[in-house]
Amino acid sequence: MATLFVDKIDPQSGTTLSLGSSGDTLQATAGTTNNLGISMADQWRLTTTFTGNASPIATNLERNDSVGYGKIGTGMTESSGTFSFPSTGIYFITFSACIYRVNADAVMNSEIAVTTDNSSYTVVARGYTGTGSLASNYNPTYTSIFLDVTDVSNVKVRFNISSNNQNNGVVGSSGTNTTHMTFLRMGDT
Repeated sequence: MATLFVDKIDPQSGTTLSLGSSGDTLQATAGTTNNLGISMADQWRLTTTFTGNASPIATNLERNDSVGYGKIGTGMTESSGTFSFPSTGIYFITFSACIYRVNADAVMNSEIAVTTDNSSYTVVARGYTGTGSLASNYNPTYTSIFLDVTDVSNVKVRFNISSNNQNNGVVGSSGTNTTHMTFLRMGDT
């Protein structure tokens, strides 16, 4: 096996650089940084507990700042609960919410809503949980999507909570990921 030492490889203008052939395995050796895979990873969370519905969750959101947290790339931007993407690409998005029972049985939903025109939002994923019959009963919900972000000005995402009983809530924390959203850019669109 021969070793090639270079600082940069550029494809000929207007062409695609291909590494390997069908059936080959490309692998970064131990200790190297692999920037060929996920190019953006970010995580946000709800910092304060609330009761009732939210469409979207528009306040009390922060980027994870817990001990050891690390992100890849510039990350997401957020304004009034609307998340914008740093670049086009295929993103894997998850939403996990911690639901709690205040004083009545309920079915509660965590939802991911998407717009492709920076205007109208459609719920594209929903996680369900019941609050049960015990006071202060806590239950998780989880949902996820793959989203093709073809235009960063128009494709955006929001996170909702809906319930058939307004007296139940969603747990937030500024110190741990209790209700949180994760964004991973998996590759090009």
